[in-house]
Amino acid sequence: MARNDGVDRTTVRNQPRTESNIADAEAHNERQKACYRNEDIVPERSHLNIHFKTPSSSYQEIFRQMEQDGTISTRGLKQDAVHYGELVFDVNSAYFHNHGGYEFAQAFYAEAYRAAVEIVGGEQYILSAVMHADERNQGMSKALGYDVWHYHLHVVYVPVVEKQILWSKRCKDPALVGTVKETIMQVSHSKKWQSQPVLDEFGEPLRTKTGKIVLKKSYSVLQDQYHDAMFAAGYTDVERGERGSTEEHLTTVQFKVMKEQEALDTLMAQQQSAEQAVRLAQANREEAEREAEAAKRKVDALAKSDKDVKAFVQNLGSADELLPDTGMLETAKSYRENKALPVIKKLVRKLREVYALLVNERQKNTDMLRETAYWKRKAETSEVLQEKASRLDRLTRTLGADEIDRLLSQRSTHEHSRYKSWENSR
Repeated sequence: MARNDGVDRTTVRNQPRTESNIADAEAHNERQKACYRNEDIVPERSHLNIHFKTPSSSYQEIFRQMEQDGTISTRGLKQDAVHYGELVFDVNSAYFHNHGGYEFAQAFYAEAYRAAVEIVGGEQYILSAVMHADERNQGMSKALGYDVWHYHLHVVYVPVVEKQILWSKRCKDPALVGTVKETIMQVSHSKKWQSQPVLDEFGEPLRTKTGKIVLKKSYSVLQDQYHDAMFAAGYTDVERGERGSTEEHLTTVQFKVMKEQEALDTLMAQQQSAEQAVRLAQANREEAEREAEAAKRKVDALAKSDKDVKAFVQNLGSADELLPDTGMLETAKSYRENKALPVIKKLVRKLREVYALLVNERQKNTDMLRETAYWKRKAETSEVLQEKASRLDRLTRTLGADEIDRLLSQRSTHEHSRYKSWENSR
């Protein structure tokens, strides 16, 4: 079953069948019904279904004939025991759709049929092998607007294991007791698909700490066999089915419902993701427009007092010119990286230029203020000196120059005497 991670996976489901439900499986596989519960089956395309082995009669009749011919043995089995097995080989529909469709699917399942022959132990144990090409993948068809077909392969077989019948003690010849009397192909679904030991690098069974042999489930063994066969056939672009899956417990209808639901969920998620991307891109565009308009208004306000800024704004243009329209189904990441970010970076670069102009103007204003304060202080100092000079001039005119010189000389002598007295007192 393909998960929603974009990886192509090929799987094979193993469905046990009894005498009570094999007829229903036959009617489905061989398209014998007048109507089907699966609404995706298109009877008009049933002629495109391909048989890699066509049943010679009904499944039950072939089984009885094989039993009469000694090809198989039902010795010891109850009537309600599992007499049949059905392998359903499958890959996600997108894998075939992307590789050419019908012809590619036919070649792929031809190899899958060869793998089935090896898995069941021989073509003589296969009752029917048919590839269905008449079932529509509803989810992909709705999403793409045209029919996409889900190709898969049904292989109905008889599960047998080789069994040796030994001579019992009732044998008249004692030498034969315990030796092989005959080898039969015993019908046994449980023994055919019993768990297998996990082998180490030397081919020996792995064991737990308590000595118990580690077993690999039969379904896991089946997946490995099938994937290895397809890989060897050249189909290296599909991965093995998910490990730990419980697909072998699903009915065909349940399995298809899950497959279709997976496909639908994937497409719905893709659609929602695309819609979300468009909404996010639109929101980013609107936010960018608002930021651009706000930046433009700020620049407009600054441009009133600066000619360089004004010239820049005139060349900047409107927000509609700055931001391109969102493309159809364009993602937010694409819009942001290819359209919005280059514009925003350009706008930021221009705004930095404006900011540099403003810083330059502010520096000029600061320098001018400093120079003004300096010359103001100079002017104030000059006024004080002028006042002192004026007062000295008036004093000189009043006392005379000789008297002023005598007073200054007398003050200087007095200051010198005071200094000498201080020196002597130390």
